[in-house]
Amino acid sequence: MNHFRPVAETPETVTLSRRDYEALIAAAENRIDHQAINEQEAREAALGKEVARADYLPGPLVDRLIAGESPIRIWREHRGLTLTALAEMANVSVSYLSEIEGGRKPGSAAARRALAGALRVPMEDLA
Repeated sequence: MNHFRPVAETPETVTLSRRDYEALIAAAENRIDHQAINEQEAREAALGKEVARADYLPGPLVDRLIAGESPIRIWREHRGLTLTALAEMANVSVSYLSEIEGGRKPGSAAARRALAGALRVPMEDLA
């Protein structure tokens, strides 16, 4: 790691040059990134890659999410479920699920909770 030289110091603060400050921030971000990679590699080693990555959305599905498409539809398709199958699993009507996916109805909290459970995702992933 670099040796940083304070530009000024008080009992409560230390002033760094912009270059030293940016190097310090970059080093902290790199450490966080490496930690995340190590944790994911350990998870994959313990569970196997296929299981550990089962809840990842492929890039094209992420693009659809970013474009504003219904997260429920995207996760349903990712799980290989038909509209009817998901509706049955969540105990909601097919027409109600269709209206939620189409953005015509927001869906009640209970329905969203049931859909999240059926899709095996946190509720916030459906927001």
